Amino acid sequence: MRWKADNYNHLFEQPTLFYAVAIVLALVTRDAGTDAMLAWTYVAVRVLHSLVQATINKIEVRFALFFVSSLVLAVMTARAAIAVTLGAS
Repeated sequence: MRWKADNYNHLFEQPTLFYAVAIVLALVTRDAGTDAMLAWTYVAVRVLHSLVQATINKIEVRFALFFVSSLVLAVMTARAAIAVTLGAS
């Protein structure tokens, strides 16, 4: 039961940044295809992370999935920052 509660709590951490970044990218980007692919990749990896956490809860697998999702989110954040910066100039 605790695994499921932890998983629920994790859904309010990093994904909130994802929502903001995805909205910024949707509004200011010029390369919607790449941004959509990154967003769906992030969602898929987070779903896998949730499934692992709610079922087998192997720390090594969860960490790998969390690391991959963090990298994807970092790329999305950088792309949003660049798009906003270039759009403002």
